[in-house]
Amino acid sequence: MKITFYGATQTVTGSKHLITTEGEKNLLLDCGLFQGRGSETESMNRHFGFDPTTIDYLILSHAHADHAGNIPQLVKAGYNGPIFATPATIDLCTIMLADSAHIQEYDVQYLNKRRIKKHQELLKPIYTIEDVHNALKQFVPVRLHELVKIDKELSFHFTEAGHILGSACVNVLVNEGKKIKKLFFSGDVGRYNDKIMKAPEAFPQADIILMETTYGNRLHEHTNDAEERLLKVVIDTCVNRKGKVIIPAFSLGRTQEIVYALDRAHTEGKMPHVPVYIDSPLSINATEIMQRHTESFNHDILEYMVKDENPFGYDDVTYISDVEESKELNLREEPCIIISASGMMEAGRIKHHLKNNIEDEKNTILIVGYVTPNSLGGRLKSGETEVKIFGDLYSVKAKIEVIDSYSAHADADELIKFISCQNPTLTQNIFLIHGELEASTAFKNRLEKLGFSNIEIPEMEAAFNL
Repeated sequence: MKITFYGATQTVTGSKHLITTEGEKNLLLDCGLFQGRGSETESMNRHFGFDPTTIDYLILSHAHADHAGNIPQLVKAGYNGPIFATPATIDLCTIMLADSAHIQEYDVQYLNKRRIKKHQELLKPIYTIEDVHNALKQFVPVRLHELVKIDKELSFHFTEAGHILGSACVNVLVNEGKKIKKLFFSGDVGRYNDKIMKAPEAFPQADIILMETTYGNRLHEHTNDAEERLLKVVIDTCVNRKGKVIIPAFSLGRTQEIVYALDRAHTEGKMPHVPVYIDSPLSINATEIMQRHTESFNHDILEYMVKDENPFGYDDVTYISDVEESKELNLREEPCIIISASGMMEAGRIKHHLKNNIEDEKNTILIVGYVTPNSLGGRLKSGETEVKIFGDLYSVKAKIEVIDSYSAHADADELIKFISCQNPTLTQNIFLIHGELEASTAFKNRLEKLGFSNIEIPEMEAAFNL
């Protein structure tokens, strides 16, 4: 068996991991977009590093763009095999991939207006909505714990990852004649005290582990402390300074968690009467899908829903899909909260809200999740005083606040808890992926102290024969 890493290596986006069996079958785990890599991003997303026509199977861990966002281009380039995913992941991909295509088409159209004036070559989107529709035909639903025999060499089942709705870890059995190799792919590991999702599930003993390390060197603050800080930011900005709180948030998971926190604060009488605008068509559809898949919810939110059947909205919350209504938000002068995608601020409507609000010192930009260092979100988080948005420089006069604990990723201690179900003496190889090098290195050191060995932090396109 051979493993080749084509993404999420010493970085947190572009998840793509290729398993090649002794019988020369090619199994791809995830097919995500790279994000926040500056000028490199476009080229990295257009070139896979492998021939899509040689891939036999694709198993998808969850519906975030950095794990699933490049599937339409894979199909467009010749992949015609099955795409295995949980039912909730398929429902979310239906809207996420369509939204991704629309954003690409819109952003390319916006940028081409400038390029026409400069007599530059026009850009084309990586894929279109038609490509999305073609890709969706190849999805195959698989429920958690359902054993799927793909062929005589490969079978797999999903276990709960607890990251977002429908997210799953992938447990692959590779038949190598007299031996069966057990390979485990974590996807993204969720939190053990998440306010909405079930906790990550212990997984069967594996020979080979592909493990995410996004927060491999950091700890999150307590979720209750984060909700108090969220309320404090709202009061300080909207009540005291009469400004706007701009919250860049991923449409799948993060947006619902923030709205749920505001909903509970409203129910408890702590939330001031401030208009809350969820400006993302994807968030609207994702919220509707979440309410159809309560099998992924934990006991606490199900108990809360007994007294409040809609935990993702109250009288002050307005969901916006219309483009003109979105533009009108930037003409409003009264205090409000605007939640919009994307979370790394690299694409989508959030860039327009930042452009119109970043130079007003009354406002606050609240970062509520992981942002790559090179992304617009990463530059704001690092304290840059000037940033480029749509090619123009803007002074950062708005207050920048960060609440990391709203991340749907497990922190370093939670990752250790997650892998503690494994016997280090029975684990042959561990590959640390989906993390910056510093985070992966710190986590490797912790694993070695626990007795794990043969731990690799692969580079891009690194291949390992096992």
